[in-house]
Amino acid sequence: MSEILRRQFLAHVGQTSPSPMLVEVERAEGSFFYTPEGKRYYDLVAGVSVSNVGHANPAVVRAVQEQAARYMHVMVYGELVETPQVAYAAKLAEWLPGAIDSVYFVNSGAEAVEGALKLAKRYTGRTEMISMRRAYHGSTHGAMSMMGAPEGEEWKGAFRPLLPDVRAIEFNDFDALADITTRTACVLAEPVQGEAGVRPPVPGYLEALRRRCDEVGALLVFDEIQTGMGRTGTMFAACKYGVEPDIVCLAKALGGGMPLGAFAARKEVMDALQTRPVLGHITTFGGHPVCCAAGLAAMNFLIERDVVRQVESKGALYEALLSDHPQVRGIRRAGLLLAVELGESDKLYRIMELFKEAGILSDWFLYCDTAFRISPPLTVSEEEVRDSARIIRACLDRL
Repeated sequence: MSEILRRQFLAHVGQTSPSPMLVEVERAEGSFFYTPEGKRYYDLVAGVSVSNVGHANPAVVRAVQEQAARYMHVMVYGELVETPQVAYAAKLAEWLPGAIDSVYFVNSGAEAVEGALKLAKRYTGRTEMISMRRAYHGSTHGAMSMMGAPEGEEWKGAFRPLLPDVRAIEFNDFDALADITTRTACVLAEPVQGEAGVRPPVPGYLEALRRRCDEVGALLVFDEIQTGMGRTGTMFAACKYGVEPDIVCLAKALGGGMPLGAFAARKEVMDALQTRPVLGHITTFGGHPVCCAAGLAAMNFLIERDVVRQVESKGALYEALLSDHPQVRGIRRAGLLLAVELGESDKLYRIMELFKEAGILSDWFLYCDTAFRISPPLTVSEEEVRDSARIIRACLDRL
């Protein structure tokens, strides 16, 4: 990387700790990426759970190439019938939880959240929206408004005023459910909190949340942007925990490596966006045919290769290989989404540098600077799990 590009990158990301990795990527394949000098890195971030089917997956690459040769963009979303959108929406509807059967494709996870919030307000006629503390939902104004205070204030304080009538409650706090009332349009929750450092729901919590929303007529919105498409060991985490939301937000792995988001709901709910006003949500590039073709190919790969069924055992193997190390203070896990707790931020920053030297790409969490992330492609092999865990342990030995 040239010095000019390096300075531009540093200016873009800011001088945060840990320092930016600044490793140039020449190519990526499967569970790895490679530098121009040929150094190999285990990718244990997968683009923050984007590359679930591995880098340069041949089925996805082929789908992108074939669709790009047909057409890439014809007309603003919704005006024409585009086969990749229809085929992918139909496939998703087969796997989405419960009675959810209507999919609205957008550009990103943040836009999926924006669309879901608008839909909830439009359907219920209410204005109050409730999120969870230590939640991250995106960086647009509406999504940022739903960042759970107080931890989110560092990220959103400079951009106030944000949306009014928004409040945050504590995830896994049964008593806090009383704050959901007949004024509440929706509750937005991750079934497993990601950027809080992988915090799964305690037994019974999501069921209690669902019951409370039903009691007061509020919609339950699950942000499955990071947990969806197999990451937790079922295609969607809602299915893992047996709780059906009213709206689901999707992105990241949804596009098979291409930028794609969606919010999905029962048709009777989604239809609220059609009137008063018409075109309640429009998006020029949402559901781009090349992105939908890539996403459909990736989802078919997950299904046909039975990849999701293997996720739990691979995640459990990582946990077993690392949990007994004396530097590890605990591991929080949902499928192949792990937070390895070190207990001190200084240790986290140091381990990131050691990983860089050793050929490991990991990451920290926005609201947890004492644990590192393990979220490799779901296609990671058992041999790769064991080898990458060996390297991680060697780095932990040097702390």
